[in-house]
Amino acid sequence: MGDHKAKEAMQDDYSLVKVPREKRNMGWLSVTNIAFGIATAIFYFQMGSVMALKFGAINAIISSTYAIIVAGILGTFITYLSAKSGMNVNFLSRGGGFGYVGASLTSFIYATNFIMYCAFEGLILVSAVHTFFPVIPKWTLIIFFGTLVIPLNWFGIKQLDKLQKWSLPIFVIFLITAIVVSVFTPSVYEGNFWTYMPEGVEVGGEALLFCIGMHHGIMGLTALLASDYSRFLKPKDIKIGSVMIGFIPQIFCFGVMGGLGIWFGVRLNESNPGVYIVLLLGIGGALFTMLTQLRINVTNIYSSSLSLASFFENVFHFTPSRRFWVVVSGVTAMVLMLGGIVNYLDKAMTFQGVFLLAWAAILVTDAMVVKKILKIGPGYYESRQEYLYKWNPVGVWSLLIASALGTIAALGFMGEFLESTAAFFAALLAAVLTVLLAIFTKGKFYSKDAPNDVPKEDYIV
Repeated sequence: MGDHKAKEAMQDDYSLVKVPREKRNMGWLSVTNIAFGIATAIFYFQMGSVMALKFGAINAIISSTYAIIVAGILGTFITYLSAKSGMNVNFLSRGGGFGYVGASLTSFIYATNFIMYCAFEGLILVSAVHTFFPVIPKWTLIIFFGTLVIPLNWFGIKQLDKLQKWSLPIFVIFLITAIVVSVFTPSVYEGNFWTYMPEGVEVGGEALLFCIGMHHGIMGLTALLASDYSRFLKPKDIKIGSVMIGFIPQIFCFGVMGGLGIWFGVRLNESNPGVYIVLLLGIGGALFTMLTQLRINVTNIYSSSLSLASFFENVFHFTPSRRFWVVVSGVTAMVLMLGGIVNYLDKAMTFQGVFLLAWAAILVTDAMVVKKILKIGPGYYESRQEYLYKWNPVGVWSLLIASALGTIAALGFMGEFLESTAAFFAALLAAVLTVLLAIFTKGKFYSKDAPNDVPKEDYIV
């Protein structure tokens, strides 16, 4: 019986095929709830605190508003495309401008991105627990918590839904307690928290650009992530669901969690939430950190397992179960934690911010401009190899050129302004290139052959 249930759960994950219409049966509330796993990560506290203390609270607030709007709009479009087609971004890329081998390039970088964040989030958790129990060596905690996310991912999307539903009320109780305790803790800073400004820093200008640059490192990820879950969305929920799943997690990530990070950081003059949450809540802070980091790492491992499955199936025709990739992702994250990945995080985040925002821009431009307005290529998404070319220059060249120039800009070779706005610059460049290359190639590389089994309701045009 247990074995049958496990088999059923695995088939329900559709890691190597699109979700059929009859299996798209999750309400928008359930999908938003799973996507919420990423929104409750303490990482957003840290971003808010670091920005406020370094660049001033008002700059951090303006930048957070910008992040909600841009990531929310991208997230809404990507959720819509995913729900319409029953595919996540790895599959959408195949028929959305990349070809089936071209799309595997995006799958692989996407997977490494989640594994890296899993390592980073895991280390926040390890340092919070180590603060309380210094007698336990860090490597033991890394192996314990690194292993724990593997069984939590065993039964796929349905188990994730239950885990996030069960843990959300506990998260809310802890969060409210931290806010209340903070209110009664004397503030290090005398004035209102939003007026905090370090010496020599002004509103706008370079400081604001640095905040926006930090946000770019994560915005592409939060916009793309929803597709792993919204492919299960009920067709009747697509309109309201796209906006809700697109915007609610962003409002919470950058607005609520980022905003609280600004508030905690300024009041307590501390940028590390692993320190200030434990200061505020004692052992409860360590438990709170444990809960939030497990919530986010379960979604990190889930998304990386889907991307790795897609990459290895596409390139090497290697098709073990999704669980195999759950184990690979979990073990790789542990190796990165033990190897001190955190020391290289800023460089990795810069490249990934450029890459992910450019990729999201290509998918949205391909759907909304190339397919809908210019009517180039088919009006539906196809992910099966027999109907696709290996490479489609439209997405592949747009991504390679935009990511290369974006990375050069991010490293400071194109002046200060473009250094901070590199990911946005890469996204705009990728969008323009997508349209130009689609017109130039006349959409020739989108489809080798037209399938006759794509339901009319799955068409986006």
